Order: sequence, then structure tokens, then C-alpha cells
Amino acid sequence: MAVDIAKGMHYLHSCEPPIVHRDLKSPNLLVDRDWSVKVTDFGLSRIKSGTFLSSRSGAGTPEWMAPEVLKNEPSNEKSDVYSFGVILHELLTLQEPWEGMNAMQVVGAVGFQDRRLELPEGMDPKASALIAACFLSSASERPSFGAILERLVPLVREADERAKQRGREAGATPSPAAE
Repeated sequence: MAVDIAKGMHYLHSCEPPIVHRDLKSPNLLVDRDWSVKVTDFGLSRIKSGTFLSSRSGAGTPEWMAPEVLKNEPSNEKSDVYSFGVILHELLTLQEPWEGMNAMQVVGAVGFQDRRLELPEGMDPKASALIAACFLSSASERPSFGAILERLVPLVREADERAKQRGREAGATPSPAAE
């Protein structure tokens, strides 16, 4: 699912001029019966005509918004990267972002206190590092979606291989009924 999202965002950011989604969040992702994901709801999207977006509308959902957007500062496609980090955190932890906090508390925590979602112990270190890179305070230091895909695709392959190995190991163990 994460790879599909990253591919969709990479496409948008690769357009000439780039398209910045500005409201990337799990409710704006459609999943079909084959678990393919499509990015939707382009109501807040903007075409980037310069270094930064000209529109600085505060619309959106704070739980997924980058600090620069929450502070109403100039933003660009790297704001979508931050939002993707929140989605990746959701996918890996199965937790709602900033659960138990209201929108204004999230704005204060992320935008003005430089807080980020906690990365749980035991999470794959490569996955944690990717999320942390998406959460960097300096938008210019966040990876592009091309760079995210370069890190994400091998990570997914490794996870698939580990799952297959666990399945093979579980299959090799005799069931209690067979004894």
C-alpha cells in the first residue's frame, strides 16, 4: 500500500509543473479489492509555479500536515512527504495519528513545539529511519518520493521475504492434530 501511495505522489511531483496534493491523508486514499491504493481528493491541490506554492490556505487536517503548513509558512512538495510519513506511521503501527489530541493541540505540538509521532521500539530500523526522514523539520532535507521509493521497495521486499520464511517455518511444524 505504501509503495502505491509513493508511486502516485511521485507521479504528481514529477509533472511539469509539479502538482502538490496538500491534503495527503489516509481518508483520501482509496483501496480496491486487490489492495491497490489510489490517491484521491485533489480539492486543495496546487500547481507549483515557483520555488514555493503561492497559495497558503490553512485548510487541511492538522494530524497529517507538515509543520510549515501548520505555521502558514511557504510550502512545496516536501509538505506532502511529511504527510506520507504520517501515513506510513499509521500503516506500520495501526494507530491513528495524534490520537487523543484535538486539532489545536496538534497544531501546537507539531508546528510550534517541533514534536513528531513516536516511533515504537521494535519497528524495523529501516522503516523508522524512513519515517524520521519524512518528519524532518527542514522541508528541504526531506527525501523526494523518488528517493522514498528507492528505500521503500527493498524494505517491502525484505518484509515479504520474512513473512514467507515465517510461513514456511510454521508449515514445517507439525500441527497438534497430526501428533
